[in-house]
Amino acid sequence: MSTFSSIEMGKRSLFAHNQAIQTAGHNLSNSSTEGYSRQRVQMKAFEPIYRPDLSRAETPGQIGQGVTVEAIRRLRDELLDQRIVAQTNGEGYWATRDNYILMMEQIYNEPAETSVRTRMDQFWDSWEELALYPESRAARQAVLTRGETLVDAIQQQYRGLQGVRDIINGDIEVVVRQVNEYSRQIAALNEEIVKVKAMGDNPNDLMDRRDLLVEQLSGLINITVDQRDPDEFVVHTAGLELVQGRSYRTFDLRTGIENDGYAEVVWSENGNRAEFTGGKLGALIELRDKDFRDEIQSLDTMTMNFVDLVNDVHRDGMGANGRTGVDFFVEQPFVNNVAGNYDRNGDGEYDSSYIFRVTGANKLSAREQIGLAGEITLSAGTGTVRVPYYPTDMVADVVARINNSGAEVVARLDRDGRLVLKGTTAESVDNPDFVIRYVEDSGRFLAGYAGVLRGSGPENAYTWDRADAVDLVAPGGAQYAVAPIAHPAGWMEVNKVIAADVQTIAAGFPNDEGTAFAGDNRAAVAISQIRNSAVMVGDSRTFDDYFAEAVTGVGLKGEQAARALETQRSIMKELRDLRDSVSGVNIDEELADVIKFQHGYNAAARFIATVDEMLDTIINRMGV
Repeated sequence: MSTFSSIEMGKRSLFAHNQAIQTAGHNLSNSSTEGYSRQRVQMKAFEPIYRPDLSRAETPGQIGQGVTVEAIRRLRDELLDQRIVAQTNGEGYWATRDNYILMMEQIYNEPAETSVRTRMDQFWDSWEELALYPESRAARQAVLTRGETLVDAIQQQYRGLQGVRDIINGDIEVVVRQVNEYSRQIAALNEEIVKVKAMGDNPNDLMDRRDLLVEQLSGLINITVDQRDPDEFVVHTAGLELVQGRSYRTFDLRTGIENDGYAEVVWSENGNRAEFTGGKLGALIELRDKDFRDEIQSLDTMTMNFVDLVNDVHRDGMGANGRTGVDFFVEQPFVNNVAGNYDRNGDGEYDSSYIFRVTGANKLSAREQIGLAGEITLSAGTGTVRVPYYPTDMVADVVARINNSGAEVVARLDRDGRLVLKGTTAESVDNPDFVIRYVEDSGRFLAGYAGVLRGSGPENAYTWDRADAVDLVAPGGAQYAVAPIAHPAGWMEVNKVIAADVQTIAAGFPNDEGTAFAGDNRAAVAISQIRNSAVMVGDSRTFDDYFAEAVTGVGLKGEQAARALETQRSIMKELRDLRDSVSGVNIDEELADVIKFQHGYNAAARFIATVDEMLDTIINRMGV
């Protein structure tokens, strides 16, 4: 044992306490740094002299050599971190939904004088007034003005919903870039952390940065973390590795003609669609492609039914100027081809038929037994549905069965008793809205009885994936209408013919001589009665029911999002508070440690000074 070993032991103590003071200062400096975990210097006794072997000297015991720093470790609970990562995506999901559902509620603006429901009530009131004064030009002017006001309100609501949907789409693009950047940064940190660990050090600050990025990434998409291999930090999402060590995957946006041209999120390496169930990105995709799409489709459905029903009556009516066969509202057709032919695959040849409505040639009675048996096959959201009918069924029973079948084709009897089949909005973004895609009848209900199809069986089925499909509907009396342009709620308008001459507005119906009596109000009464009739095709609801359910549905979505967000924030606050109690910097505790380590440093310095005095005595005074 060297005479100067005590100096070395004191030096080790100085270095150890100095490093402890520096670490405490590092903690204090980062007390406000997001994601920082407090660090502690782990000290241990330095290896003593004389290990137990045959060459050791005869001493009463091992001789200590002071203290050394074994490691500087961060205080972190990995199980708690995993819980926080698992819950953060829920917080991001509900915060995003709460924000955008609030925008949806503001668009509906219920109850208010400017809402669509109020404008429609005023429109019905104007027809009731015309029914009281069928000869009045002023009453017709009120019908025109309120019709135009209603059109403006519907278009405004559509543009509001579509505008928010566009904002959501922009947010999706931004979040995808953020996810890719976080993945890149995490992979880069993984590489640096492995290098530092290979040198035997603990890269505490780098790991804090990585954990912060993982938590931020979890707020954007649903992820899980795998740390079983200390040399390979793995982040999973949707069942695939997003980050694996220094390697990472990215996402791209692929735009097509489906889903109104909005881009879908795909994996960059293979183009497969990426599915997210949580986080901000999952909420944004769900809002754009489900919630707001459903609301726009619902508004479009209401608009199409409203326009179709008003026009059905007004077309048969006669105006004060003697004109008849005029639609009150007009919609822009999807195609200009009168047969609805459309080039869907873009090869320059017609390959599809976009038909919205087919009306049978024969007049039926709703309470009449059909005396026929068979099965109707109709297009649905996925595949087709089959609707059976029996000899004891009444016409109304078959109509109700079609409307309750879940098909994307609905039925009703028009005011003349003819069977009308209409295409509805499509569940899949790959299919167009308001297009009848398939109709088949194994029996004779649609063919001979209602006069919709040309014949029975698959060979006479109406299918949209061919040109001139209207040739398959019954000839000589059956009528059809071309599908409207996408989102008719944004394109409907009052007929310019009516706007040019309000006397064209029909109050009555022509008599057998082709003229209308001056006081005839039957058309005005029939249109005003649509207000409270069960006319919403499919669910047999009134327009009032539609508005009540639409507003209630939005309100319930808002309530659900607000309560779920409140619950999720409470959970996250508890978890983060618990993490702060473990990893957070306590300034008072750190200052106490600084004082403690300062005393240790002072003691080590005093020890060295004492040893120096002893050595001075030996060297300079014992030889005299």
